[in-house]
Order: sequence, then structure tokens, then C-alpha cells
Amino acid sequence: MTTVSIVADIKAKWVQGQCSYSPGSPEELAIIGIDLLVKELGTEAAKAFVSQIFEKYKPADLLK
Repeated sequence: MTTVSIVADIKAKWVQGQCSYSPGSPEELAIIGIDLLVKELGTEAAKAFVSQIFEKYKPADLLK
């Protein structure tokens, strides 16, 4: 498995507010992305979107 570090400043805005993120790992970036998807699409649509993405990967590919 490869170690990946991320250096990023993410600023997100929406009608109800805004926020800033500075993820340092893929896990943190994923949490931010999922949080923003839920804000944009709602929980069920975000789940469906993420499920579509994971359909591209075989279970063995996820363990690499």
C-alpha cells in the first residue's frame, strides 16, 4: 500500500454558509467530499453516487 499525503486548502460556500478545510490524508479528503455531497445532494442521493463510483472497483482492488 502507498502512503499519500495531501496539501490542500479547500473553501466551500453555499447559501447557508461557508467553510474551509485543510485535509492531510486521503481519508480526510474523503470525509470532506462526502460531507459536501450530502449537503449538495442529500443523504440518499450521495449514497447512490458513492455506490456508483465503487462499482468500478473489484473488491480485491480496494485492498491495495
